[in-house]
Amino acid sequence: MFALRSAQRLTRGFSQVRSASTAQAAAPNQVFKAAAGLTGLTFVGTGTALAYSEMMPLVAEEEQVHVPHYHWPHSGAADTFDHASIRRGYEVYRQVCAACHSMDRIAFRNLVGTVYSEDDAKKIASEAMVVNGEPNDDGDMFKRPAKLFDYFPAPYENEQQSRKANAGALPPDLSVIVKARHGNEDYIFSLLTGYCEPPAGITIAEGQNFNPYFAGSKIGMAAPLYDEIIEYEDGTPATTSQLAKDVSTFLAWTAEPEHDERKRMGVKAMFVLSLLLGLSLYFKRHKWSALKGRQVVFKKDAKW
Repeated sequence: MFALRSAQRLTRGFSQVRSASTAQAAAPNQVFKAAAGLTGLTFVGTGTALAYSEMMPLVAEEEQVHVPHYHWPHSGAADTFDHASIRRGYEVYRQVCAACHSMDRIAFRNLVGTVYSEDDAKKIASEAMVVNGEPNDDGDMFKRPAKLFDYFPAPYENEQQSRKANAGALPPDLSVIVKARHGNEDYIFSLLTGYCEPPAGITIAEGQNFNPYFAGSKIGMAAPLYDEIIEYEDGTPATTSQLAKDVSTFLAWTAEPEHDERKRMGVKAMFVLSLLLGLSLYFKRHKWSALKGRQVVFKKDAKW
């Protein structure tokens, strides 16, 4: 009887040990499955979000042709703007685009050192008239020649004047238009060079123009550029594509004036980080490896 009870207790003990070991082995498997599932959901969610972000401009802009990608001189990781193109682009903006479009976030001082020298920028600023920030002695607001700290003057005093002069359409501000449009400067270039006759079956209302790169393909702005519309100061042939390329470069610069400096600082940061990486590898290999491979053993009753 005693032997039978002992055998039963021993069997029960083995069963408890087996179940405990099985539970311990199953726990890591459950953690692994949960981690794998979470990782899979993350990848699926990220892929869905990227696909949605790429498709949204086409869905929202209806019948808009996807703009082609062009290689720009400043598109590389270490490339900078073509400053001669920026200067020509400013000429296009000043003589063509400024008649309807404002640039509220760009001041004449931004042109110094990038587009013109300080003296040339002052001369160009003095040709524009801006409203003084304070009234005169009689309490009346007055206009004066602009200075370097003044921002580009708007072609219209308010939105109502702008809409009335453009058949109800509101010309957008061009300060950051490159960043505000899907495709960036590719979109600006394609839009300026994409005017054409509408295909059969598409009706264009009076005062509208057909451009496949614009949302809905119907745009109120007529083709603003054509060959020899202006004469460049440096003698560059003013073809339509050249004009569009230069003004797109200029608008890309106005949207990110710190572009060149940011890349320059990035190169410096990569150089410093490479030195720190070499120093870290040295300490890891020759200093920390001895500590990492050290084994600390406790010996009872050891005599030091």
